[in-house]
Amino acid sequence: MTSDRINGDAAPAINGSYFPSGDAFLRSVLDASLDCIKVIGLDGRLAYMNANGLCVMEIDDFSQVANACWWDLWPAGAANDIKIAVDAGRKGQPTRFEAFCPTAKGTPKWWDVSVSPVQDENGRVTHLVSISRDITDRKRAEEALADSETRAVESQRQLHAIVDSIDQMVWSATANGHHDFHNRQWQEFTGNTEGWASPEAWIELFHPDERETARAEWRSCVASGEPFHVEGRLRHSSGDYRWVLCRAQCVRDQEGRIVRWYGTCTDIHDLKAAQEANELLAGELAHRIKNIFAVISSLITLSARERPELRQHAATIRQRIAALATAHDYVRPHTPQSAPREGPRTFQGLLRLLLTPYLQDGQTRIEITGPDAPIGPKSASPIALVLHELATNAAKYGALSTAAGRLSIACKPSNQSYEVLWREEGGPAISGEPERTGFGTVLSDRILIAQLGAEISRSWRPDGLELKLVIPAERMRS
Repeated sequence: MTSDRINGDAAPAINGSYFPSGDAFLRSVLDASLDCIKVIGLDGRLAYMNANGLCVMEIDDFSQVANACWWDLWPAGAANDIKIAVDAGRKGQPTRFEAFCPTAKGTPKWWDVSVSPVQDENGRVTHLVSISRDITDRKRAEEALADSETRAVESQRQLHAIVDSIDQMVWSATANGHHDFHNRQWQEFTGNTEGWASPEAWIELFHPDERETARAEWRSCVASGEPFHVEGRLRHSSGDYRWVLCRAQCVRDQEGRIVRWYGTCTDIHDLKAAQEANELLAGELAHRIKNIFAVISSLITLSARERPELRQHAATIRQRIAALATAHDYVRPHTPQSAPREGPRTFQGLLRLLLTPYLQDGQTRIEITGPDAPIGPKSASPIALVLHELATNAAKYGALSTAAGRLSIACKPSNQSYEVLWREEGGPAISGEPERTGFGTVLSDRILIAQLGAEISRSWRPDGLELKLVIPAERMRS
């Protein structure tokens, strides 16, 4: 692909123009896929769809949808899933979900949709690739399976033939949790064709590290009737363990008693491998950034040795660099495993940590007032990202960019929310709202709204920015 197609700045007018002539083989391979393969720009607009994709979507010509916003082609109930997947892809996170969407000619279809980011040699996400697989038959089979208890014996045989024909592991269990049916895909995956001698014998297929968790969750669901949902490594017939997503729901009679359980297992091993690769990349990038901070600090130390009169200033600069490195640990992308285990666990504690690099010796240019409030491990990263973006913008363009500038942060908690008023004064004069919003601001705002349900409003006063942030208290503590 040529660079002007990779960067996603403009979608092509026709489908074939996405590939230069030298990539005819690649295009023919994509066109041969039975799935619907799409290339999507970072603005969510369609740039390419393979030939079989156009066929299964019943689109006569790609020009009918070229440059269209992807989510506009989906029903309202699924459009939000698409927007979330596109936002996650922009951040380098692959996603996968199932949703209903009729074809262009109205044929009802269910789709298994995966969205993966594509990065250039610098690790920058340039565009997204989506693969949509028609799972309508599987969905119909699952619905048929849920009704199988009321069918005649012949209907059950037909149903078993259907579930054996789909590319999904399907199983059922009695009211007490005893597995008594597994389709052909399950048998081929696990190598077990004889059934189970005890109700929980199938749990032994889980990896030892997840076995007891799966057992406890299954027992709890069988007792309560709550849906079963577990991710774990299941022993494959090859002897290897592969990641699977196990789901099950119960069926009740008219009196509300559980009569059966129906479930599926989905092989998500490849998706997990992609996620681990992204986590490794994020960790490597964070490591290199830390090394850059360390090198800069060392250079300052060496320079100070040659100029003894600058040692005190050099020490101050090193402290600020160390503070920036600490702040970086909180604002970089994290997984549950890589998130900081130590550090501030309150809003103002995190705020002071992120503002430390911008403090000046002997000056009280930053004032924090009002009661503090606890923050949870899930909310810490999005809150840190927004505060870091505000602080860096204030240092580059606002109150913290001048010696006379002042920043005040007033906090006001309530039972339902935590309100923060960020007010800058004494910085460069502001003529009005900026014509262009930076990527960091857009990203941080979207993360706060999506993950914490926060409300954000800005007032561009001549003397400086005034921002009001309202975070739901329950989300903040999560």
